[in-house]
Amino acid sequence: MLRVGLTGGIACGKSSIAATLVKRGAHFLQADGLAHQLYAPRTDTYDKVVRSFGREILNEDGAINRSKLANLVFPGRIDELNAIVHPEVVKRQNGWMSEVEQSDPHGIAVVEAALLIEAGANKDFDKVIVVTCDFEQKVERFARRTNVPLQVARAEVERRSAAQFSDEEKAQRADYIVDNSGSAEDTERQVDLIWRELQRLASTATDN
Repeated sequence: MLRVGLTGGIACGKSSIAATLVKRGAHFLQADGLAHQLYAPRTDTYDKVVRSFGREILNEDGAINRSKLANLVFPGRIDELNAIVHPEVVKRQNGWMSEVEQSDPHGIAVVEAALLIEAGANKDFDKVIVVTCDFEQKVERFARRTNVPLQVARAEVERRSAAQFSDEEKAQRADYIVDNSGSAEDTERQVDLIWRELQRLASTATDN
């Protein structure tokens, strides 16, 4: 089985690229979704996060408010949060990949994670795909996704990007780059080329 990491900057279209890969037959896991599961009350991770960042990140019902947490950690304390959450996320995603390998030894398992390279998790994968796009497109997409004005979106994209490697730094560590700045058709062509290469590698890996 081939293990593929998928990452990129905020609002660059990682999830749409993931959906395109799933359509072609990839197994898929969103690592950031795993992190959100770990924030559930009465878990060790929940307790550690609340101890580190205070009860002001909680809703009235005691659940962690991810928006409040994000406002507190970006950009200066994201490493502190990652140190708490990342080890368990890695453990669970590696467990998931092992399960996929047992059920589909010839398959391709794709894990999407926003801070995959920053956290050093790229070493857990055979190949890494980095999705990029123009800064203004990130702002427009973030504004649409969160239903906020463009000036608010621009400030938030800048703030969150400060906690990540730049697109150029990510690209230097990528095996494949998808430039998601153009048309949907252009992006799909890029993904098709990558998918065919991944299939070839997966077949070669299992043959060996």
